[in-house]
Amino acid sequence: MSVLIVGSTALDSIKTPQAKNPRLLGGSASHAAVAASFFGPVKLIGVVGEDFPKRYVRLYKRHRIDLEGLQILPGKTFHWSGEYEANMNNRRTLLTELGVFETFTPTLPRSHQASPFVLLANIAPSLQIHVLNQMQRPKFVAADTMDLWLNIALPDLLQLLKRLDAFVLNDSEAHQLTKEDNVFTALKKIHKLGPKYVVIKKGSHGSLLSGPKGFFICPAYPLHKVVDPTGAGDSFVGGMMGYLAAAKGGIDQNIRRAMIYGSVVASFCCEGFGLTRTTKIKRQQIDQRVKELERLTRF
Repeated sequence: MSVLIVGSTALDSIKTPQAKNPRLLGGSASHAAVAASFFGPVKLIGVVGEDFPKRYVRLYKRHRIDLEGLQILPGKTFHWSGEYEANMNNRRTLLTELGVFETFTPTLPRSHQASPFVLLANIAPSLQIHVLNQMQRPKFVAADTMDLWLNIALPDLLQLLKRLDAFVLNDSEAHQLTKEDNVFTALKKIHKLGPKYVVIKKGSHGSLLSGPKGFFICPAYPLHKVVDPTGAGDSFVGGMMGYLAAAKGGIDQNIRRAMIYGSVVASFCCEGFGLTRTTKIKRQQIDQRVKELERLTRF
């Protein structure tokens, strides 16, 4: 089954103590779509400007990503610039130019409206709701978010949560949303807002699932060197959704393994700037790391 992914498509300029890389392909939808493409067909909804490099369009197509819903408008592509410290957990934004993304209104082609799996990657909750209003009874809907929307668009986010099957956020956002320091207490409160499944991302410490079958602690794949963590969270949820859409059986039967696959795809993302590493790997390499994680966590 295909995955419909809606989010930002951007050009990222990333600086670390080791290197600078200007105008890389980035954005929540880009990272999630490439991650999901290792498992099955992906349909991407986003917007870019006339300056969007053609090589990035070709890169999407190499991953068999359907671009019928990618709008190309007069103006500039969303551009973000950020700098990491030696500790990759510390990052500061240097520049944000919204460009055509500032007026982005996701419009789904008719062929996309019946997509069974939907990932609402990190964009404003009002836009995520706008996408859901165009869908025809999807089988499984997941959404990601960020602290900005908790600050400026909480009413929209609370409306969205009532319509989700799965909600993905990081541990600081879970605290911000629920005012709870204990993650398990926070999970209970988030379930009451609507989602059947809640996934809390904990960066290099993996992630945590709460669902009908209880809790699951998903490890991160151990890396000796992190080059650039930009997009790792989007790669994680994209890989998870891609695996779920491709797997036989129900969500409960597959979601734990889907998180492991998402964790592994995210590990490849961290080994290169932007999408430079993720776009060069093969499915066999992903499967190999999943087997390694199984050995590391079995007892």
